[in-house]
Amino acid sequence: MRSLKVRFALLLGAAALIVVLAAAGVLASIGAAERTIDRTLEAQARLELLAELSGRLTQFGLAAVETVSTPEVQPEAMAVARANADRALATVEEALAKGIRISDDLQDRIQYAVRTRPMAQLRAARVILDRQVTQIGRQTDPEQRQNAIKGALNGFGAMTGQPLSFLIEAERRSMVLGSEQARALSDRLRLASAFAVLAALALLTVLYRSVTRPTLARIEAVRRAAGAVGRGELDTRLSVATRDELGLLVANFNRMAARLARRERRVAADRAALEQTIEARTADLRAVNARLEAVDRSRRRFFADVSHELRTPLTVILGECDLAARSAGRPVDHGPAFATIRKRAQRLKLRVEDLLRVARSESGAIELDRRPVGVAAILAEAVDNSASEAARRRVALVFEPGPRDVEAMADPEWLRQVVESLLDNAFRHAAGLGRVTVALEPGTTPRGPAAIVTVTDDGPGFGAGEEVLFERFRRGDRPGESGFGIGLALARWIVEQHAGAIALGAGPGGTGARIRLELPALDAADAGRARSPGQPSPGQKDDAA
Repeated sequence: MRSLKVRFALLLGAAALIVVLAAAGVLASIGAAERTIDRTLEAQARLELLAELSGRLTQFGLAAVETVSTPEVQPEAMAVARANADRALATVEEALAKGIRISDDLQDRIQYAVRTRPMAQLRAARVILDRQVTQIGRQTDPEQRQNAIKGALNGFGAMTGQPLSFLIEAERRSMVLGSEQARALSDRLRLASAFAVLAALALLTVLYRSVTRPTLARIEAVRRAAGAVGRGELDTRLSVATRDELGLLVANFNRMAARLARRERRVAADRAALEQTIEARTADLRAVNARLEAVDRSRRRFFADVSHELRTPLTVILGECDLAARSAGRPVDHGPAFATIRKRAQRLKLRVEDLLRVARSESGAIELDRRPVGVAAILAEAVDNSASEAARRRVALVFEPGPRDVEAMADPEWLRQVVESLLDNAFRHAAGLGRVTVALEPGTTPRGPAAIVTVTDDGPGFGAGEEVLFERFRRGDRPGESGFGIGLALARWIVEQHAGAIALGAGPGGTGARIRLELPALDAADAGRARSPGQPSPGQKDDAA
């Protein structure tokens, strides 16, 4: 059975069948009881009629004696007694015939056939007595009439006594048999009722165990599973044992639980992703805050350094001016004083130019004049300009131009200032510096041919966190370092404007510092197209010079 409708229909049908069978049994029992009671009542009615018939026959015999004994008396009494006897006989015969008409039982028919013979004897006895009375009434001798009537009455009694006794006994036996049948029927009804109750209980038990209890158990399992899902146990599943309505309900429940589990997993994943995003954003905010704090510290340090860097030259300049003013009118050589003033003013000019370059780079006001140039000439000029400072600091400044010159599309003035700024950083920041090397060599990068420029020194190097040195106003943490922290930031900006790259690293053998610049180089064809007709090459310019 694949449908609960069919199961419950069978359950209701079985209950209805039990009710119908019980009703049919009750009706059959009532019918049997009614038939038994009717037979008993009919037998009792016939017994009463037989008793009345016996009385009527006795009255007929007495009327016959009276008629014979007193001939002068009118025979009305004899006629009435005869009519009453005939009527009683007819009533009994009708009662017997009625019983056989309403009964189809063979036993009843046999009993009716048995009873017709005594009834015929009774009717014949009445007729015979009536004839005898008529014949006796013709005799004249009273004594003979008396003797004759006695003989006739004796014969009438002999002819009616045995049939009446037989009929009365038969009806009495019928009443006894009816009582016994009623008791037997009652016993059978009790037994049938007990069997019917047991059968009904057995059928209901079978139906309960096969239909009701499994259905209730499955409904209870669905209820428990729904409670488990409500508590968050989304991995709860039910086995689909049948394909009925409950099976479809269980399948839908399993699909619902699976969808809820997938949705819960998606929500958990989204929550985890959101938490990770929040953590990442929080970390970013912390990093930004840290950078902002570092920038703020750098700016405060920058302004303090600016104040120091600008105040020191100004103090020296003012002091030298005061000394020159005090010696007015006296023959004093002011050459050293003016040399000091010029040196300090030149240093102050460089710092102010650095600040202006940073401001212009931030505002985008710097315009590069890029053209094909020889990188070796620019590097040579920068080294030559920094030679006096290197000599003052007793640092060996070496230029290695490489096997050949490399042409690049660059602004020579800004590129020279970048190299000079890198050399100045090396002179100022590297304690114990003994050698600085500027080298040029042709190379290749993923973007094509390039001019590789390296500035290497034998100082202490950059240390950890070297990338932060490219940020404006950021300097190393070693004590005694001077400057504004804008040289490397400005250098990276200019190199990137030339579509190049700059990187910090360690020198040969892991000691010292190395700054590597990569500038896109021009091949021969590009260089020829970039130069105007008649313009000499960078090497030709040098020869002409």
